[in-house]
Amino acid sequence: MQPSTAFAPDFSKGLIPAIAQDKEDGEVLMLAYMNQEAWDRTLETGEAHYWSRSRKKLWHKGESSGNVQRVHSIRLDCDKDTILLEVTQLGGAACHTGRRSCFFLKWDGQEESVCSPQVFDPEKVYGK
Repeated sequence: MQPSTAFAPDFSKGLIPAIAQDKEDGEVLMLAYMNQEAWDRTLETGEAHYWSRSRKKLWHKGESSGNVQRVHSIRLDCDKDTILLEVTQLGGAACHTGRRSCFFLKWDGQEESVCSPQVFDPEKVYGK
């Protein structure tokens, strides 16, 4: 999965946002950040890697939970400072809360609701 050198994000200002979107239904699963190392590992393996801002280290999505993201295609925005990954979310959950999507809270103008089911119990998976 090696694109041409012209197809490369602009990491000159540091970390850039990376959006993971379900390949089949287009649902936005999560937003994380990439640096050059995460980008390179994603291209090498075909699975999403990110830079964890809280842990300050490279993070292979699913390394703890087993819920990895298989990357099918990659898009860059017009300024090459945002990445869109079309993925298959293995294990069914992208969010550390055990939900399919990190965007599981919905406001409809009247009330807040949960709109993404919990796929696993995070205490059982992460031991927290």
